[in-house]
Amino acid sequence: MITRTASARYEGFGKEGKGHVSTQSGVLADTPYGFNTRFENEPGTNPEELIAAAHAACFTMALSFALAKEGLSAGTLVTTAKVKLDKEGDGFTISRSDLTLTATVAGIDEARFRAVALDAKANCPVSKLLNAEIGFELTLTG
Repeated sequence: MITRTASARYEGFGKEGKGHVSTQSGVLADTPYGFNTRFENEPGTNPEELIAAAHAACFTMALSFALAKEGLSAGTLVTTAKVKLDKEGDGFTISRSDLTLTATVAGIDEARFRAVALDAKANCPVSKLLNAEIGFELTLTG
């Protein structure tokens, strides 16, 4: 079993509070986050952006491995994930993640590619974790 860790520290409370997030790998190290990075556009990160990055990366890697199982060895996959944060009562909910894939893959027809991509969307570990609607669009070239 593999375990990855991240930590968050928040100093102060509410809108005036300031947070920092770090990851085990060190890729994020005391990266700022807070109200202004989440609900406005101040530099820093936010949970939704991190979830979007995780979902895009996980799906794209799952699809890459699935295409390798199909006997394909070259191509490019570019995925964008858009995670939506909606107001719900007094709080918020993450209601969906939309994946948009643009791929250049030779040697596979669009119907088979779509089937492989949809399976990767459904079965990547982050998709399984999210309890939200997951939209999906793809474009295959080449």
